[in-house]
Amino acid sequence: MHIPLDYETLRVTWWALLGVLLIGFALTDGYDLGVGALLPFVGRTDQERRLVINAIAPHWEGHQVWFILGGGAIFAAWPFVYAVSFSGFYLAMFLVLAALILRPVAFKYRSKHADAAWRSRWDWALFVGGFVPALVFGVAVGNVLVGAPFRFDSDLRMTYEGSLLGLFTPFTLLTGLLSVAMLALHGAGWLAVKIEEGPVLVRTRAIARIAALASIALFLIGGIMVARGGMGLALTGVVDTQGPSNPLMSASVTAPGGWLANYSAYPWMALAPVLGLLGPLVALVGIAKRSGALNLIGTALATTGIIATVGLSMFPFILPSSIDPRSSLTVWNASSSHMTLFIMLIVTVIFLPVVLGYTAWVMKMLGGRITLRDVEANPDFY
Repeated sequence: MHIPLDYETLRVTWWALLGVLLIGFALTDGYDLGVGALLPFVGRTDQERRLVINAIAPHWEGHQVWFILGGGAIFAAWPFVYAVSFSGFYLAMFLVLAALILRPVAFKYRSKHADAAWRSRWDWALFVGGFVPALVFGVAVGNVLVGAPFRFDSDLRMTYEGSLLGLFTPFTLLTGLLSVAMLALHGAGWLAVKIEEGPVLVRTRAIARIAALASIALFLIGGIMVARGGMGLALTGVVDTQGPSNPLMSASVTAPGGWLANYSAYPWMALAPVLGLLGPLVALVGIAKRSGALNLIGTALATTGIIATVGLSMFPFILPSSIDPRSSLTVWNASSSHMTLFIMLIVTVIFLPVVLGYTAWVMKMLGGRITLRDVEANPDFY
């Protein structure tokens, strides 16, 4: 079968599509996680917390598709990355999945019993379901930047030498807190367009200001640590972008400051960190003007920019090794076969517009602000 796209093009295309899927997850389910993390702090009475919960009630289940698509894309397009990350970060993944499993249970059971203590416990379960994934996802990204402690032997058998506690370092905790601040800001942006004016929205705006400033500060500090902390790798020798996927057939070496090299080679990539810094400022303007739309646009720009910064900075690396740079996984040595990537691309071209279409349709049909009166009058609300 003739494949109209060369191997290099398909590899870069799937690297970009993986970024699109991760950003799509952060833009959709990300605000669900953010709202969950904000719940105990912006809602003080039972009715106020029901107002917050029902701001995401029509959407959160549908947004899980982005999480599944992201995991499926890693499994099918980048099998080496899937094997290393899902094996090495197993316990961290377990924490995320446990929190994500707790979330739907809390949604369904929270209002089944009219007892204040019962509902308060489930409200905190929703907080855990939002805060823990946001934190661990950020910690995982930090470990990707630092490098994971794995190596391949001559038979491509992977050995992982890390531990759960080893994932949490000062730098990775900073990236984890950046993730929490970013998604809390995004969740506040969603509430700004979904709930009525009142005490809950006043508290939301106050927390959003803090989250916006924290996002800017943590992003800047993280950038300084990346520049001065000796992070980065570089490929050496001849790089075969059309060759077979074998991590041991390419050579990588430690290159302090290497994650900043792409900005010199490709100046357009600087757009990503600019958006990461500009987005929270736009959100702050939206908060000051009480413009929910501007607020949400700012949070979306911030989320997109911060995530894109990581991917663009590291290209062509996807998952570096901190103990054996030669085992590092890149766009050129960790992908599936040429045919597999092409078939996946055809399937994606067909079905991704369907996902985007029904997501947009649901947003349109279930749009509009929710009021406390709606919560009190509708028995079907959580």
